[in-house]
Amino acid sequence: MSNEHAPLLAHGVCGLSVDTAVCGMGGSEGTGEASTPNAVPRKLNTFFGVIVPTVLSMFSIVLFLRTGFVVGHAGLLQGLVMLLVAYIIISLTILSICAISTNGAVQGGGAYFMISRSLGPEFGGSIGLMFFLAKVCACGVYVLGLVEAILDIFGQDSASSSALRVLPQGYWYTVMYSSIVLLLVLLVCLVGAHIFARTSFLILLVVTISLLSIYISPLALTTPLNFLISHQGPGNHTLTYNASYTGFNGTTLRDNLGSSYTVDYSTGKEMSFASVFAVMFTSCTGIMAGANMSGELKNPSAAIPKGTIIAVLYTCIVYVLLFILASSTCERTLLVQDYGFFQSINIWPPFVTIGIYCSALSAAMCSLIGASRILHALALDQLFGFPLAPAAITSSSGNPWVAVLYTWGLAQCVVFAGQLNAIAGLVTVFYLLAYAAVDLACLALEWASAPNFRPTFQVFSWHTCLLGILSCLVMMFVINPVYSSASIILLLLLLLFLHYRSPTSSWGYISQALIFHQVRKYLLMLDVRKDHVKFWRPQVLLMVANPRSSCQLINFVNQLKKGGLFVLGHVKLGDLDTLPSDPVQQQYNFWLSLVDKLGVKAFVDLTLSSSVRQGTQHLLRITGLGGMKPNTLVLGFYDSCTPEDYFLQDPAFYESEEAGGDDFGVDLPSLQAHFPPVRHVESPRWLTPEEYVGIISDAIKMSKNVCLGRYFFQLQGESMGTKMDGAERIIDVWPLNLLRPGSTSAASVDVCSLFLLQMACVLNMASRWRHARMRIFLCVEAESSDQGWVVKEETFRELLRKLRIRASIKIVPWDSVVQLYGQKQTQDTELGELGLTRSAPALSEDFLSAVNCLLMEHSAQAAVRFLYLPRPPTHSGQSQQYLSQLEAVTHGLGPTLLIHGLTPVTCTEL
Repeated sequence: MSNEHAPLLAHGVCGLSVDTAVCGMGGSEGTGEASTPNAVPRKLNTFFGVIVPTVLSMFSIVLFLRTGFVVGHAGLLQGLVMLLVAYIIISLTILSICAISTNGAVQGGGAYFMISRSLGPEFGGSIGLMFFLAKVCACGVYVLGLVEAILDIFGQDSASSSALRVLPQGYWYTVMYSSIVLLLVLLVCLVGAHIFARTSFLILLVVTISLLSIYISPLALTTPLNFLISHQGPGNHTLTYNASYTGFNGTTLRDNLGSSYTVDYSTGKEMSFASVFAVMFTSCTGIMAGANMSGELKNPSAAIPKGTIIAVLYTCIVYVLLFILASSTCERTLLVQDYGFFQSINIWPPFVTIGIYCSALSAAMCSLIGASRILHALALDQLFGFPLAPAAITSSSGNPWVAVLYTWGLAQCVVFAGQLNAIAGLVTVFYLLAYAAVDLACLALEWASAPNFRPTFQVFSWHTCLLGILSCLVMMFVINPVYSSASIILLLLLLLFLHYRSPTSSWGYISQALIFHQVRKYLLMLDVRKDHVKFWRPQVLLMVANPRSSCQLINFVNQLKKGGLFVLGHVKLGDLDTLPSDPVQQQYNFWLSLVDKLGVKAFVDLTLSSSVRQGTQHLLRITGLGGMKPNTLVLGFYDSCTPEDYFLQDPAFYESEEAGGDDFGVDLPSLQAHFPPVRHVESPRWLTPEEYVGIISDAIKMSKNVCLGRYFFQLQGESMGTKMDGAERIIDVWPLNLLRPGSTSAASVDVCSLFLLQMACVLNMASRWRHARMRIFLCVEAESSDQGWVVKEETFRELLRKLRIRASIKIVPWDSVVQLYGQKQTQDTELGELGLTRSAPALSEDFLSAVNCLLMEHSAQAAVRFLYLPRPPTHSGQSQQYLSQLEAVTHGLGPTLLIHGLTPVTCTEL
């Protein structure tokens, strides 16, 4: 085999090379070729590769600027509950992250890469864009937090005792300062992103020293401190508050245990559990920083779970101690009215100031660079087309500077919110939605039971994934139902957009794995022994020699299946013993692309055989599975008509040839070239008349219903883009055997006649035929002396009423036709007595011409006709005679379906 000794697939999927920096930043991006395991050196250990970036990402503005806000409004007990809920949510998500990230390398894009490669392009692209927006909003939050800290020291309205209160304050000043800071962040990301990535450990060291100074300060400041805090109130009134730092004090701790939600001085809005939780949760948005580094880790399967869990435990302990410290040493007024109170109670305030600036700046840069890498990954995957195409451009060093500019522009819009607390809820909702998507990805992989889902991290189950999804969704709506609903609606719109675009992907679709898993179970439940005639539906195998001349018939049968199985069958002539490989396997993509072009809901089943008849037998036996197996064989008619090339008529096969290939690499020129030109008049036939009639006989022996379609190339309005509703169409049904007039004397209808009626009703239910008129023709001998045809008509009307078939009955006298048949029968009987006839008597040309004229007279205006197909002769020598009779009867009729039904299909009972 050509690929038997192919090398093991590299972990670089779809041309994305590994992103190599903190929170998805830095590093060179892919050039469009699949990366190899040696493309990026793996040097980082657990500490520098996972713990440092994760801790630094989680130590955001909440650590220094919102601890007092949370404890002051919610109290210590509710604050700890918020912390517990937040860490339960992220812990459940961490289990999913560790499972997915240890099942394969995570490349550029972080969470987007995980979700897209696990759930497919539709879910991955939509969730990736939502995660990008979350990081953009988070960047704005961190910038606003940094400006807030700057104004606390240098603002003219600040309560600080600093002599450098020179910066004017107000909404537009805040926006201006934020824009300047964001511009500085942009310059660093464009010029020195690699330097910032390498200094992340030093930044964490500075933040840790600032933290230690906060913990040590209460031991050094043993005497209480009083503060006078003033804020600009409504109507340009100045509000002044007396606040105290008491040091460790039992009374202070008791006073701060319960909640006391008041108005937030920065936004002027009443706080609640949900709004405070939204602000607090922004400290839990960095848990994926370590997973983003998998491409640079020496041992990612061990480092990611271990490092992420250690980092989360460390940050949880830090936050719990800070909550207890703040509630034990500061009165509630100080906590609520001064976000930067840690500076006021520090042994050396610059410690805290430096920590705030470092943590806020690093978090803002991390978010901006991480968001730009997600956008760059989306652009490389070409999921959103032209609008994001420029974001794929990179500098010579690999920095996606266009994606950085995109991200900076959106973050600039975010800072117009003016206050950190005003957009904290939106950031939290976006992150919760992204975390729910990661849990969903892991849950889907677990439920799909894919053999290749073998993560080395085993401390998870579908229960933890499901609980993580539910907890994220519940907290989203608790925080802000409007934001949550809007974000989910936006997600669904993006999902529908990507589904409509059908982007090219070779990542695999989790939906296919889940569908396979469920369909297998339901097929086992679909027991053929429990079939009932009430629920019968056509399950069709349509044999196609060349789809160029059969597309109209394919489209028609698609209307005729009524939600049943529809399989396109094709026999490739050949002997596998003389071939190096199976040629059938290489043809499936072309046939499936044909099905996509035609827009029909059909499967494809191909086989290799030495003859078409033997191949059709194979397909009739093995096509389908369990209770979903064909019960009806449809063939094109065997005649001498020159077939037409449908590919030259349908715009789907000759327009937009420059559009490129479909999702699976089959472009229009290749599709055109794969199927051979239609047969010319002089060209040899694939089938002999004996073989064709033998196929019909085989199907009947195998208890399959048989349909022969003739003149369907004349049928209009069956293609995918046609808007016809059948209002002007007529469906004609001739339920009696026109070639054997005497066979219907005993009863008005038989099983085959009822099958014709059922198939006509099924067509009448189809979307493009539901307004068509159905007519049923009863051929009677009007000149008969017993007048039995009157009783037959009444009996037939009663049958239609019981079967709930809406159709008009047309009585057609055919005495002259029966007389011609009777003359031939008399001659055959005389010859038969002499032993000169074969098993099936021949029909005179006059009789066949008379039947054809009868049909032309009454059904010339019909869009399609359903005729009774007689059984084929038992002797192969009569095959040509049998086909000649069918050809003579249907000559010039237009679209006609000759049907021989064997299975009961109707029921008058409930």
